[in-house]
Amino acid sequence: MKPDDPAAELSGGQIRPESVQIPEYALSEAFLAATGPGGQNVNKVATAVQLRVDLFKLGLAPEVYERLKTIAGSRITGAGELLITARRFRTQDSNRADARRRLAEMIAAAHIAPRKRKATRPSRAAKAQRVDQKKQRSAVKRTRGKVDFD
Repeated sequence: MKPDDPAAELSGGQIRPESVQIPEYALSEAFLAATGPGGQNVNKVATAVQLRVDLFKLGLAPEVYERLKTIAGSRITGAGELLITARRFRTQDSNRADARRRLAEMIAAAHIAPRKRKATRPSRAAKAQRVDQKKQRSAVKRTRGKVDFD
């Protein structure tokens, strides 16, 4: 799914969402009645778009596929399809474009490999400072005890 055009990449190997190529045979759309404001138009016209994407047909690398599954979360069905519902706009065309844009953003985000965390240790001075702070704090708490009038 990674485009061949080197200009499509940002620094650090990131891919721009607008350069992601999504094959049409991996997509299927259904139009349904949207909810919310819109008057009679909402009741008459099916403007919301439900975009189904067969993730296996996208041809993603295994690590990219796993990151996409994590990003998509509960939007992935048991059959391995990604389900995106777009109902933000009042027209079908706008909602179709919105659904495809959101899909492209997810795929672009899945291509970004997370950086490995480099394990570090606190220095000897940092350990000593922490012990000194603990001693000071315990001394403050020790002075808060009950008062004896003997």
